[in-house]
Amino acid sequence: MAGNWLPAAQLTGSGRPVLQQGEVECSLLSSVDLFSEENPSFPHLKSGLVILTTHRLLWVQESTTSSPTAIFIPLSSITHIFSVKKSIKSMFASPRFRFQASLGEKGTKGMVMITLILRGKADIDSFLEKFWEAWRKRGWEDGVKYGSEASGSGLVSGHGSGGDGVLGVRMPVVGVAGILRKEQEMWENTDKSLQEAFQDLNALMSKAKEMVMLAEKMRAKLLSGSTSQATGTNDEEIGTKEEMQELLLSVGIVSPVTKESAGALYHQQLSRQLADFAKIPLERAGGMINLIDIYCLFNRARGTELISPDDLLRACSLWEKFDVPVMLRKFDSGVMVIQSKSHSDNEVFTRIRSMVTTPDALRAGITASDAAMSLGIAPAMAKEHLLAAEGKGLLCRDVSPEGFRFFVNLLQEVDADDIFLLIAAELKIMESIIHGSKLSLLPGEIEEA
Repeated sequence: MAGNWLPAAQLTGSGRPVLQQGEVECSLLSSVDLFSEENPSFPHLKSGLVILTTHRLLWVQESTTSSPTAIFIPLSSITHIFSVKKSIKSMFASPRFRFQASLGEKGTKGMVMITLILRGKADIDSFLEKFWEAWRKRGWEDGVKYGSEASGSGLVSGHGSGGDGVLGVRMPVVGVAGILRKEQEMWENTDKSLQEAFQDLNALMSKAKEMVMLAEKMRAKLLSGSTSQATGTNDEEIGTKEEMQELLLSVGIVSPVTKESAGALYHQQLSRQLADFAKIPLERAGGMINLIDIYCLFNRARGTELISPDDLLRACSLWEKFDVPVMLRKFDSGVMVIQSKSHSDNEVFTRIRSMVTTPDALRAGITASDAAMSLGIAPAMAKEHLLAAEGKGLLCRDVSPEGFRFFVNLLQEVDADDIFLLIAAELKIMESIIHGSKLSLLPGEIEEA
Protein backbone atom coordinates (compact mmCIF):
# COMPACT_ATOMS: atom_id res chain seq x y z
CA MET A 1 0.00 0.00 0.00
CA ALA A 2 2.86 2.39 0.81
CA GLY A 3 4.40 1.71 -2.59
CA ASN A 4 1.48 3.46 -4.31
CA TRP A 5 2.30 6.70 -2.53
CA LEU A 6 5.94 6.54 -1.43
CA PRO A 7 8.97 4.95 -3.14
CA ALA A 8 10.77 2.07 -1.42
CA ALA A 9 14.22 2.62 0.08
CA GLN A 10 17.07 0.16 -0.29
CA LEU A 11 18.59 -1.26 2.90
CA THR A 12 21.90 -2.92 3.66
CA GLY A 13 22.25 -6.38 5.18
CA SER A 14 22.11 -4.88 8.68
CA GLY A 15 18.99 -2.79 7.98
CA ARG A 16 20.63 0.59 7.39
CA PRO A 17 19.64 2.69 4.35
CA VAL A 18 21.82 2.69 1.26
CA LEU A 19 22.83 6.33 0.85
CA GLN A 20 22.94 8.09 -2.50
CA GLN A 21 25.95 9.89 -3.93
CA GLY A 22 26.90 12.74 -1.60
CA GLU A 23 24.09 11.97 0.87
CA VAL A 24 24.85 12.36 4.59
CA GLU A 25 22.76 11.51 7.64
CA CYS A 26 21.66 14.46 9.76
CA SER A 27 19.41 13.10 12.53
CA LEU A 28 17.51 10.01 13.68
CA LEU A 29 14.30 9.49 15.64
CA SER A 30 12.78 6.26 16.93
CA SER A 31 9.13 5.25 17.43
CA VAL A 32 7.69 7.69 14.89
CA ASP A 33 4.27 7.42 13.20
CA LEU A 34 3.87 8.77 9.67
CA PHE A 35 0.41 9.38 8.19
CA SER A 36 -1.88 11.96 6.63
CA GLU A 37 -4.84 13.29 8.57
CA GLU A 38 -6.53 14.82 5.52
CA ASN A 39 -6.10 11.85 3.15
CA PRO A 40 -7.54 8.54 4.48
CA SER A 41 -6.07 6.51 1.59
CA PHE A 42 -2.54 7.50 2.58
CA PRO A 43 -0.78 4.63 4.41
CA HIS A 44 -0.58 4.83 8.19
CA LEU A 45 2.96 3.81 9.14
CA LYS A 46 3.35 3.13 12.85
CA SER A 47 6.37 3.01 15.17
CA GLY A 48 9.24 3.32 12.75
CA LEU A 49 12.72 4.77 12.64
CA VAL A 50 12.93 8.14 10.89
CA ILE A 51 16.29 9.02 9.33
CA LEU A 52 16.82 12.56 8.07
CA THR A 53 19.53 13.00 5.43
CA THR A 54 20.58 15.84 3.20
CA HIS A 55 18.52 14.34 0.36
CA ARG A 56 15.61 12.39 1.87
CA LEU A 57 13.39 11.69 4.85
CA LEU A 58 13.39 7.92 5.36
CA TRP A 59 11.04 5.78 7.44
CA VAL A 60 12.26 2.27 8.34
CA GLN A 61 10.17 -0.30 10.16
CA GLU A 62 11.58 -1.06 13.61
CA SER A 63 11.51 -4.86 13.62
CA THR A 64 13.90 -7.80 13.67
CA THR A 65 12.50 -9.32 10.48
CA SER A 66 14.83 -10.04 7.60
CA SER A 67 12.98 -7.70 5.19
CA PRO A 68 11.61 -4.63 7.04
CA THR A 69 9.52 -2.02 5.25
CA ALA A 70 11.45 1.10 4.22
CA ILE A 71 10.17 4.13 2.31
CA PHE A 72 11.43 7.66 1.75
CA ILE A 73 10.19 11.14 0.90
CA PRO A 74 12.58 13.26 -1.20
CA LEU A 75 13.27 16.63 0.36
CA SER A 76 12.93 18.12 -3.12
CA SER A 77 9.22 17.21 -3.10
CA ILE A 78 8.55 19.12 0.16
CA THR A 79 6.92 22.48 -0.44
CA HIS A 80 6.35 23.73 3.10
CA ILE A 81 7.29 22.81 6.68
CA PHE A 82 4.93 23.97 9.42
CA SER A 83 6.21 25.06 12.80
CA VAL A 84 5.13 23.29 15.97
CA LYS A 85 2.17 24.87 17.70
CA LYS A 86 2.60 25.25 21.44
CA SER A 87 -0.55 24.84 23.51
CA ILE A 88 -1.76 23.37 26.77
CA LYS A 89 -3.16 20.37 24.90
CA SER A 90 0.22 19.65 23.27
CA MET A 91 1.85 19.39 26.71
CA PHE A 92 -0.10 16.18 27.45
CA ALA A 93 0.12 14.60 23.98
CA SER A 94 2.93 13.17 21.90
CA PRO A 95 4.76 15.90 20.01
CA ARG A 96 3.98 16.17 16.31
CA PHE A 97 4.73 18.36 13.33
CA ARG A 98 3.47 18.55 9.76
CA PHE A 99 4.85 19.30 6.32
CA GLN A 100 3.43 19.48 2.82
CA ALA A 101 4.85 17.45 -0.06
CA SER A 102 4.09 16.78 -3.69
CA LEU A 103 4.03 12.97 -3.97
CA GLY A 104 3.95 10.58 -6.86
CA GLU A 105 5.97 10.59 -10.04
CA LYS A 106 6.17 14.23 -11.15
CA GLY A 107 3.58 15.14 -8.52
CA THR A 108 0.81 12.88 -9.90
CA LYS A 109 -0.56 12.27 -6.40
CA GLY A 110 -0.85 15.97 -5.73
CA MET A 111 -0.14 17.88 -2.54
CA VAL A 112 -0.38 15.82 0.63
CA MET A 113 -0.23 17.06 4.20
CA ILE A 114 1.93 14.58 6.14
CA THR A 115 2.03 14.36 9.94
CA LEU A 116 4.84 12.87 12.05
CA ILE A 117 4.08 11.86 15.65
CA LEU A 118 7.01 11.21 17.97
CA ARG A 119 6.13 8.41 20.39
CA GLY A 120 9.59 8.06 21.90
CA LYS A 121 11.72 10.41 23.93
CA ALA A 122 13.17 12.93 21.50
CA ASP A 123 13.77 16.65 21.15
CA ILE A 124 11.32 17.70 18.44
CA ASP A 125 12.67 21.25 18.30
CA SER A 126 16.19 20.03 17.55
CA PHE A 127 14.97 17.63 14.86
CA LEU A 128 12.75 20.27 13.28
CA GLU A 129 15.65 22.71 13.18
CA LYS A 130 17.83 20.16 11.35
CA PHE A 131 14.88 19.38 9.06
CA TRP A 132 14.58 23.06 8.12
CA GLU A 133 18.34 23.36 7.61
CA ALA A 134 18.57 20.29 5.34
CA TRP A 135 15.58 21.46 3.28
CA ARG A 136 16.93 24.98 2.84
CA LYS A 137 20.44 23.89 1.83
CA ARG A 138 19.02 21.89 -1.12
CA GLY A 139 21.94 19.50 -1.11
CA TRP A 140 20.25 17.20 -3.62
CA GLU A 141 20.65 19.67 -6.50
CA ASP A 142 24.38 19.68 -7.10
CA GLY A 143 25.77 17.48 -4.31
CA VAL A 144 26.28 18.28 -0.68
CA LYS A 145 28.51 21.28 -0.05
CA TYR A 146 30.45 20.65 3.14
CA GLY A 147 32.09 23.27 5.25
CA SER A 148 32.05 27.00 4.73
CA GLU A 149 33.53 28.96 1.87
CA ALA A 150 36.94 30.33 2.62
CA SER A 151 36.92 34.10 2.56
CA GLY A 152 39.50 35.62 0.26
CA SER A 153 39.60 39.00 1.88
CA GLY A 154 40.16 37.85 5.46
CA LEU A 155 38.44 39.16 8.55
CA VAL A 156 38.09 42.61 9.96
CA SER A 157 41.50 44.17 10.16
CA GLY A 158 42.91 44.65 13.61
CA HIS A 159 45.31 47.20 14.96
CA GLY A 160 48.02 46.59 12.42
CA SER A 161 50.74 48.97 11.35
CA GLY A 162 49.58 48.92 7.69
CA GLY A 163 46.04 50.21 8.24
CA ASP A 164 44.92 53.67 7.33
CA GLY A 165 44.98 56.26 10.01
CA VAL A 166 47.29 54.28 12.30
CA LEU A 167 50.00 56.48 13.78
CA GLY A 168 53.58 55.37 13.77
CA VAL A 169 53.98 56.23 17.45
CA ARG A 170 51.73 54.33 19.90
CA MET A 171 50.56 55.88 23.11
CA PRO A 172 52.05 54.29 26.20
CA VAL A 173 49.86 51.81 28.07
CA VAL A 174 49.21 53.37 31.49
CA GLY A 175 46.50 53.08 34.10
CA VAL A 176 43.42 50.89 34.17
CA ALA A 177 42.29 52.06 30.72
CA GLY A 178 45.61 50.98 29.20
CA ILE A 179 45.39 47.54 30.80
CA LEU A 180 41.82 47.08 29.53
CA ARG A 181 42.84 48.20 26.05
CA LYS A 182 45.73 45.76 26.03
CA GLU A 183 43.43 42.91 27.15
CA GLN A 184 40.96 43.80 24.41
CA GLU A 185 43.67 43.78 21.74
CA MET A 186 44.87 40.38 22.97
CA TRP A 187 41.34 38.93 22.81
CA GLU A 188 40.79 40.35 19.31
CA ASN A 189 44.04 38.80 18.07
CA THR A 190 43.13 35.46 19.66
CA ASP A 191 39.67 35.54 18.11
CA LYS A 192 41.12 36.33 14.71
CA SER A 193 43.59 33.45 14.96
CA LEU A 194 40.87 31.01 16.00
CA GLN A 195 38.57 32.04 13.16
CA GLU A 196 41.37 31.64 10.62
CA ALA A 197 42.25 28.23 12.07
CA PHE A 198 38.65 27.03 11.91
CA GLN A 199 38.35 28.27 8.34
CA ASP A 200 41.37 26.16 7.41
CA LEU A 201 39.90 23.17 9.29
CA ASN A 202 36.54 23.49 7.53
CA ALA A 203 38.27 23.69 4.17
CA LEU A 204 40.31 20.58 5.04
CA MET A 205 37.19 18.67 6.10
CA SER A 206 35.43 19.70 2.90
CA LYS A 207 38.29 18.49 0.74
CA ALA A 208 38.61 15.26 2.74
CA LYS A 209 34.94 14.33 2.21
CA GLU A 210 35.19 15.24 -1.46
CA MET A 211 38.18 12.91 -1.77
CA VAL A 212 36.19 10.10 -0.12
CA MET A 213 33.39 10.57 -2.65
CA LEU A 214 35.92 10.60 -5.50
CA ALA A 215 37.52 7.42 -4.17
CA GLU A 216 34.15 5.67 -4.13
CA LYS A 217 33.53 6.65 -7.76
CA MET A 218 36.96 5.35 -8.80
CA ARG A 219 36.42 2.09 -6.91
CA ALA A 220 33.03 1.57 -8.59
CA LYS A 221 34.64 2.08 -12.00
CA LEU A 222 37.42 -0.37 -11.14
CA LEU A 223 34.90 -2.98 -10.00
CA SER A 224 32.85 -2.60 -13.18
CA GLY A 225 35.98 -2.68 -15.32
CA SER A 226 37.37 -5.78 -13.60
CA THR A 227 34.20 -7.78 -14.31
CA SER A 228 33.90 -6.76 -17.95
CA GLN A 229 37.61 -7.04 -18.85
CA ALA A 230 38.68 -9.94 -16.65
CA THR A 231 39.52 -12.16 -19.61
CA GLY A 232 41.79 -9.68 -21.37
CA THR A 233 44.10 -8.79 -18.46
CA ASN A 234 47.12 -10.55 -17.03
CA ASP A 235 47.83 -11.43 -13.42
CA GLU A 236 49.96 -8.33 -12.83
CA GLU A 237 47.21 -5.95 -13.95
CA ILE A 238 44.60 -7.81 -11.89
CA GLY A 239 46.83 -7.60 -8.81
CA THR A 240 47.33 -3.87 -9.35
CA LYS A 241 43.56 -3.31 -9.62
CA GLU A 242 42.88 -5.32 -6.47
CA GLU A 243 45.51 -3.34 -4.57
CA MET A 244 44.00 -0.07 -5.81
CA GLN A 245 40.52 -1.23 -4.73
CA GLU A 246 41.78 -2.01 -1.22
CA LEU A 247 43.41 1.42 -0.95
CA LEU A 248 40.27 3.19 -2.11
CA LEU A 249 38.09 1.08 0.16
CA SER A 250 40.09 2.11 3.23
CA VAL A 251 39.79 5.84 2.51
CA GLY A 252 36.74 6.30 4.69
CA ILE A 253 33.00 6.24 5.36
CA VAL A 254 31.12 9.18 3.86
CA SER A 255 28.40 9.36 6.53
CA PRO A 256 29.61 7.82 9.82
CA VAL A 257 27.11 7.40 12.64
CA THR A 258 27.73 10.00 15.36
CA LYS A 259 26.19 10.74 18.76
CA GLU A 260 25.07 14.12 17.46
CA SER A 261 23.06 12.69 14.55
CA ALA A 262 21.84 9.42 16.13
CA GLY A 263 21.24 10.58 19.70
CA ALA A 264 19.85 7.78 21.85
CA LEU A 265 20.07 5.38 18.88
CA TYR A 266 23.83 5.85 18.62
CA HIS A 267 24.97 2.37 19.63
CA GLN A 268 22.17 0.67 17.74
CA GLN A 269 22.97 2.43 14.47
CA LEU A 270 26.71 2.13 15.09
CA SER A 271 26.22 -1.63 15.47
CA ARG A 272 24.43 -1.86 12.12
CA GLN A 273 27.02 0.28 10.34
CA LEU A 274 29.84 -1.79 11.81
CA ALA A 275 28.16 -4.99 10.57
CA ASP A 276 28.06 -3.56 7.05
CA PHE A 277 31.66 -2.37 7.25
CA ALA A 278 33.05 -5.67 8.59
CA LYS A 279 31.75 -7.67 5.62
CA ILE A 280 34.70 -7.01 3.27
CA PRO A 281 37.49 -7.28 5.92
CA LEU A 282 36.01 -10.61 7.02
CA GLU A 283 36.07 -11.91 3.45
CA ARG A 284 39.74 -10.99 3.16
CA ALA A 285 40.59 -12.54 6.56
CA GLY A 286 38.87 -15.85 5.86
CA GLY A 287 35.71 -15.26 7.91
CA MET A 288 37.29 -14.25 11.24
CA ILE A 289 39.15 -11.13 12.38
CA ASN A 290 40.55 -9.93 15.67
CA LEU A 291 38.55 -7.29 17.54
CA ILE A 292 41.64 -5.05 17.77
CA ASP A 293 42.17 -5.19 14.01
CA ILE A 294 38.57 -4.27 13.21
CA TYR A 295 38.78 -1.42 15.73
CA CYS A 296 41.77 0.07 13.91
CA LEU A 297 40.22 -0.42 10.45
CA PHE A 298 36.85 1.04 11.49
CA ASN A 299 38.36 4.10 13.16
CA ARG A 300 40.60 4.67 10.15
CA ALA A 301 37.56 4.62 7.88
CA ARG A 302 35.61 7.02 10.15
CA GLY A 303 38.29 9.70 9.85
CA THR A 304 37.85 12.35 12.55
CA GLU A 305 34.72 10.72 14.06
CA LEU A 306 36.64 8.23 16.21
CA ILE A 307 34.95 5.82 18.61
CA SER A 308 36.18 4.36 21.89
CA PRO A 309 36.90 0.65 22.48
CA ASP A 310 33.92 0.55 24.83
CA ASP A 311 31.61 1.84 22.07
CA LEU A 312 32.94 -0.80 19.69
CA LEU A 313 32.42 -3.62 22.21
CA ARG A 314 28.93 -2.40 23.01
CA ALA A 315 28.06 -2.19 19.32
CA CYS A 316 29.30 -5.74 18.74
CA SER A 317 27.29 -7.08 21.68
CA LEU A 318 24.09 -5.71 20.09
CA TRP A 319 24.45 -8.02 17.08
CA GLU A 320 22.58 -10.73 18.98
CA LYS A 321 19.40 -8.63 18.76
CA PHE A 322 19.69 -7.91 15.03
CA ASP A 323 19.55 -10.10 11.97
CA VAL A 324 23.09 -9.38 10.74
CA PRO A 325 25.54 -11.79 9.04
CA VAL A 326 28.29 -11.30 11.66
CA MET A 327 28.71 -12.21 15.31
CA LEU A 328 31.00 -11.59 18.29
CA ARG A 329 32.88 -14.64 19.57
CA LYS A 330 34.96 -15.06 22.71
CA PHE A 331 37.47 -17.92 23.04
CA ASP A 332 38.19 -19.71 26.30
CA SER A 333 41.44 -17.75 26.66
CA GLY A 334 39.51 -14.46 26.58
CA VAL A 335 40.48 -13.42 23.03
CA MET A 336 37.52 -11.75 21.30
CA VAL A 337 37.00 -11.91 17.55
CA ILE A 338 34.41 -10.99 14.95
CA GLN A 339 33.41 -13.81 12.67
CA SER A 340 30.93 -14.36 9.89
CA LYS A 341 27.96 -16.57 10.69
CA SER A 342 28.78 -18.63 7.63
CA HIS A 343 32.26 -19.37 9.00
CA SER A 344 32.76 -23.03 9.95
CA ASP A 345 35.35 -24.26 12.44
CA ASN A 346 35.25 -27.72 10.82
CA GLU A 347 36.86 -26.33 7.67
CA VAL A 348 39.68 -24.86 9.75
CA PHE A 349 40.07 -28.13 11.68
CA THR A 350 40.33 -30.04 8.39
CA ARG A 351 43.15 -27.77 7.22
CA ILE A 352 44.91 -28.08 10.59
CA ARG A 353 44.66 -31.88 10.49
CA SER A 354 46.20 -31.94 7.02
CA MET A 355 49.06 -29.82 8.39
CA VAL A 356 49.85 -32.05 11.40
CA THR A 357 49.77 -35.28 9.36
CA THR A 358 52.72 -34.32 7.13
CA PRO A 359 56.00 -36.23 7.76
CA ASP A 360 57.76 -33.19 9.25
CA ALA A 361 54.81 -32.38 11.54
CA LEU A 362 54.54 -35.98 12.72
CA ARG A 363 58.18 -35.82 13.81
CA ALA A 364 58.46 -32.27 15.23
CA GLY A 365 54.88 -30.98 15.47
CA ILE A 366 53.71 -27.48 14.53
CA THR A 367 53.66 -24.15 16.32
CA ALA A 368 51.21 -21.28 16.21
CA SER A 369 53.54 -19.46 13.80
CA ASP A 370 53.50 -22.44 11.42
CA ALA A 371 49.71 -22.55 11.51
CA ALA A 372 49.52 -18.77 11.00
CA MET A 373 51.63 -18.96 7.85
CA SER A 374 49.60 -21.86 6.47
CA LEU A 375 46.17 -20.40 7.33
CA GLY A 376 47.10 -16.81 6.43
CA ILE A 377 46.04 -15.34 9.79
CA ALA A 378 47.69 -13.73 12.81
CA PRO A 379 49.68 -16.03 15.20
CA ALA A 380 47.34 -15.18 18.10
CA MET A 381 44.35 -16.30 16.04
CA ALA A 382 46.19 -19.42 14.89
CA LYS A 383 46.94 -20.36 18.49
CA GLU A 384 43.24 -20.07 19.37
CA HIS A 385 42.36 -22.38 16.49
CA LEU A 386 44.96 -24.91 17.63
CA LEU A 387 43.67 -24.83 21.21
CA ALA A 388 40.11 -25.25 19.93
CA ALA A 389 41.23 -28.26 17.86
CA GLU A 390 42.89 -29.67 20.97
CA GLY A 391 39.63 -29.24 22.87
CA LYS A 392 37.90 -31.29 20.17
CA GLY A 393 40.42 -34.07 20.63
CA LEU A 394 42.07 -33.61 17.23
CA LEU A 395 45.45 -32.45 18.59
CA CYS A 396 47.65 -32.92 21.61
CA ARG A 397 50.35 -30.51 22.71
CA ASP A 398 53.82 -30.58 24.14
CA VAL A 399 54.75 -27.74 26.49
CA SER A 400 58.43 -26.86 26.62
CA PRO A 401 60.56 -23.77 27.35
CA GLU A 402 60.35 -23.04 23.63
CA GLY A 403 56.55 -22.84 23.79
CA PHE A 404 53.67 -24.99 22.60
CA ARG A 405 54.07 -27.62 19.87
CA PHE A 406 50.99 -29.43 18.63
CA PHE A 407 50.86 -32.99 17.32
CA VAL A 408 48.13 -35.06 15.80
CA ASN A 409 46.15 -37.09 18.34
CA LEU A 410 46.66 -40.73 17.32
CA LEU A 411 44.57 -42.04 20.22
CA GLN A 412 41.24 -40.46 19.34
CA GLU A 413 40.05 -43.72 17.71
CA VAL A 414 40.64 -45.78 20.87
CA ASP A 415 37.58 -47.64 22.15
CA ALA A 416 36.58 -46.66 25.65
CA ASP A 417 36.13 -50.34 26.62
CA ASP A 418 39.78 -51.14 25.80
CA ILE A 419 41.32 -48.08 27.41
CA PHE A 420 42.42 -50.02 30.52
CA LEU A 421 44.39 -52.54 28.45
CA LEU A 422 46.15 -49.67 26.73
CA ILE A 423 47.02 -48.05 30.05
CA ALA A 424 48.41 -51.33 31.39
CA ALA A 425 50.52 -51.77 28.28
CA GLU A 426 51.89 -48.24 28.56
CA LEU A 427 52.76 -48.75 32.23
CA LYS A 428 54.72 -51.92 31.42
CA ILE A 429 56.57 -50.10 28.65
CA MET A 430 57.50 -47.28 31.03
CA GLU A 431 58.62 -49.76 33.66
CA SER A 432 60.84 -51.57 31.18
CA ILE A 433 62.38 -48.31 30.08
CA ILE A 434 63.15 -47.29 33.66
CA HIS A 435 64.63 -50.65 34.77
CA GLY A 436 66.10 -51.64 31.43
CA SER A 437 64.32 -55.00 31.55
CA LYS A 438 62.89 -56.92 28.63
CA LEU A 439 59.22 -56.55 27.81
CA SER A 440 56.93 -59.43 28.71
CA LEU A 441 53.57 -58.47 27.28
CA LEU A 442 50.78 -60.76 26.25
CA PRO A 443 50.06 -60.95 22.50
CA GLY A 444 46.77 -59.13 22.96
CA GLU A 445 48.44 -56.37 24.97
CA ILE A 446 51.17 -55.99 22.32
CA GLU A 447 48.55 -55.45 19.67
CA GLU A 448 46.82 -52.87 21.83
CA ALA A 449 50.14 -51.14 22.55
